[in-house]
Amino acid sequence: MVKLFIGNLPREATEQEIRSLFEQYGKVLECDIIKNYGFVHIEDKTAAEDAIRNLHHHKLHGVCINVEASKNKSKASTKLHVGNISPACTNLELRAKFEEYGPVIECDIVKDYAFVHMERAEDAVEAIRG
Repeated sequence: MVKLFIGNLPREATEQEIRSLFEQYGKVLECDIIKNYGFVHIEDKTAAEDAIRNLHHHKLHGVCINVEASKNKSKASTKLHVGNISPACTNLELRAKFEEYGPVIECDIVKDYAFVHMERAEDAVEAIRG
């Protein structure tokens, strides 16, 4: 599995539209849009390389998008899905809440849910129990 970063996404871009765009090159395992950027998890390295080669600077809704391999902030992390996020909740507030249990690598709110990547699995388990 390869995680790709998609930058400079136009506001009109939808998750389904991005998923369809990348599925031309391989099986998409996950697709997340966060404001003007997003991430696509594609099944294998060859598909990821094809997507980067063909979609980097691709025009979407008149805007050139950037596609590149995601630069991991950590070698390993534990990804948590957090549901029922209040519209008033900010990334900083959510990150602070999870940092009570351990280091947070990444925190992304997507509509009414979020993904929180914690550095250590044991901290993620404590956060779940918390």
